[in-house]
Formats: sequence, structure tokens, C-alpha cells
Amino acid sequence: MTLTIDKQDHGKTVKEYLFSDMHFSVSLVKKLKARSDGILLNGKHVTVRHILSCGDVLSLACEDFEDDVLGNITPVCLELDIIYEDDNMIALNKPAKMPTHPSHNHHEDTLANALAFYFKEKGRPFVFRAINRLDADTSGIVLVAKSMHSAHLLHSELARGGFDKKYIAILHGTLSGASVIDAPIMRKPNSTMLRCVDTNGSKSSKPSMTSYEVIATKNGRTLVCASPITGRTHQLRVHFSHIGHPILGDGLYGITSDGSDYTRLALHCKSLSFKSPFTGDTILLETKEYPVFEL
Repeated sequence: MTLTIDKQDHGKTVKEYLFSDMHFSVSLVKKLKARSDGILLNGKHVTVRHILSCGDVLSLACEDFEDDVLGNITPVCLELDIIYEDDNMIALNKPAKMPTHPSHNHHEDTLANALAFYFKEKGRPFVFRAINRLDADTSGIVLVAKSMHSAHLLHSELARGGFDKKYIAILHGTLSGASVIDAPIMRKPNSTMLRCVDTNGSKSSKPSMTSYEVIATKNGRTLVCASPITGRTHQLRVHFSHIGHPILGDGLYGITSDGSDYTRLALHCKSLSFKSPFTGDTILLETKEYPVFEL
């Protein structure tokens, strides 16, 4: 990353500039300080205490290097559906049944494996930094940062609620109109994975809200567009199950032996919009097409 210092930043220290103007994280500044070529001013190494002058050229080694790469993500040639890419991020349309990142029994069939191969082919070191994550059975948009700095800024935007996510889902039963589900979610007792709605006022639960709008109904099923206002684990699955209309094909929170011929979770992240922390422009990511769920 190469930057030219303008008159409004004249007289600032490198440290002040990195934190106040560039919004760098503490960990990234530490990484830059540890490298001999991490912070160069007009081609020469400087410390973060150095005073900047108008017209200075500041070069920062923000990109990933080979020693940053985690060895547990094996590059594997898997098909990728890329819907957006720039210097800071890449967005993919993840298929159902593909885990986002490696885990037990999933070491070479994940989105992370596919991206590791994609960047290896480009000759670029790759560190997997997913900004949003989808369950393996959920299809749709996953946004991945290309550097530690872009991950920091995008995660900050996500944390402040700056991401608008829309999902398509098919629910058991018939609903109408639009509504908001406001029900706190907590980890289910004696489970490390499952979540549930807190009905007893537990201190461990977190406020959780989901808005939805009915698109169509047929054969005792309802197609909805849903937006998680908060971002809790399994939020849509837990909330729709809580109101008695679980998502079709949900083996964790659904209806056992319902006669459904669905072999996948009927849940797809169809769009993601947010304000770019790099340009200030609104970015709208949409899948060109999404699975046609049969009602």
C-alpha cells in the first residue's frame, strides 16, 4: 500500500496517521513494525514516531506473506462462483453442502480450500478471513477480506450493524404479511453447537431480531425473504422454529419425519449490502440466481 501525505496530515506522526486516518488495527501496526520493509517513507525505513511532511510517500507492507499463511488450509481445485472482487475483498456464491472453513471431517472440501487454490494460481499468499459465515447447508453470499487491514475495517462495519443481509427461505406451514421476530437467543444447555430461544431470562442470552416478508404460499409451505437484524449463530433457523414454522430440510431445528423430499436446508443468502470502508460507496452484492425452491 502506497500513500502520498497531503497538507492536512502534515506534522502528524506515522503512528497518529495509521490509527486516526487509516484506522489500522493494533495488531497490523505491530506486524508492520516487526518487518524491515513494513513502514517506508520515501523509500527509507522509519519508526512510527517519525513526523510526516506534505508530499511524503508512505509505503506499507500490508499484504500477506508466505509466513502468514496457515498450514491447515490445503489448496484444492474446486469450482468457485465469484460474484465480486476488488483489491480489498472477494465475494462468492457458496453452494449448499460446502462448509465455509475446514473442520473435523472437512479438510479439503471447503470454501477456504477453494480460495487457497485460487490465490495460489495467482501466486499470492492467502489467509482465509471470512467476514460473514454460512452454515454448510446454507447457500449464498460469503464475503472474504484479502488482507488483515481490509478484514479489520469490514469486521468493524459488520460489528456496528452496517451490513444488510437478505435470505430466501421456505418454511413449514402458512404465514402471511410481514413481521419481526424479537426473541433472545442463547446456547442450548449441554450443547456446544445448538442454540435456542431464551424463555427464562437467562443472563447468557443475547437480544436477537429477525424481520421477514412473505413472498408466496403453496401446499402448506411459505416462501419468505428474511433479514437477520442481529447476527446470532443459527438465528434464522432458531427463530422460525420458535414461531412454529421451521425451515424446510432443517435437520437440527426442523420437524422430524415430515414427509418432505428436501435433501438440503431451504435457506439461501441472496444479497448483502454495506458501505465500503475504503471508498464510502454502497456495495450491493447479489447472487445472479438462487436455487428455485419448490413450494
